[in-house]
Amino acid sequence: MKEERKKVQKYKVSIVNYTNTLPFKYGMEETGFVDKIDLQYDIPSVCAQKVIEGKVDLGLIPVAVIPALKEFHIVSMYCLGSNDKVDTVKLYSTVPLNEIKEVYLDYQSRTSVSLVKVLAKFHWSIQPVFTDAKEGFEKLISGNTAAVVIGDRCFEMNGKFAYEFDLSSEWKKFTGMPFVFAAWISNKELDEDFVAGFDISLAYGVERIKEAVKKNIAPEKQELVTGYLTNRISYELDDKKQTSMEHFLHLLKQL
Repeated sequence: MKEERKKVQKYKVSIVNYTNTLPFKYGMEETGFVDKIDLQYDIPSVCAQKVIEGKVDLGLIPVAVIPALKEFHIVSMYCLGSNDKVDTVKLYSTVPLNEIKEVYLDYQSRTSVSLVKVLAKFHWSIQPVFTDAKEGFEKLISGNTAAVVIGDRCFEMNGKFAYEFDLSSEWKKFTGMPFVFAAWISNKELDEDFVAGFDISLAYGVERIKEAVKKNIAPEKQELVTGYLTNRISYELDDKKQTSMEHFLHLLKQL
């Protein structure tokens, strides 16, 4: 009976529904692993909240919320990270850093809005007012008011403002390390066979980015997306990224 229950159990999994997770989604679909889970598509802040509240068992959650979990386990060797520029996590402004008085914080984000606060204090030495934003806040960028924007919306916004600060690139300038925006975190211990199968499905997609793009992205955007996923996003949660993640959480405690 125990073995039978083990086979039919479906873990609830939340994934961020951005372009940068395409290899993960493709891998789970192509290997059939998606049929073994209850997969839910969310923005990062909602994904985080679901894991914190126990509404899902596993999520691709923003690193900044890890301290809010009573129990957590890093489940996979894959993550959403970047070795330098990432292009989809930016502070947009019409004035230089030292003239910014207010920063709107993207409501979809958890890690990136924490990262901008860390950079402001320890790297840029500025003290703007940070304001939690609501939908449509991107239109408020003007004068001394800047904003942190994450995700696919950046593709349309890049190049439209006098000043753009890529937060991953700024972290690299500050620390010399890559950055981890989100990792696969569970709020309980998961079955070992499940974890092994999960990682195999993710690896399948990460190793086949061109195929994932060809199947899911319109032809006119395939070159752009392929370049973004291969040159801007770094999926392996290696030792350097884990060290960077620990350093970021250490600085976050000092805010």
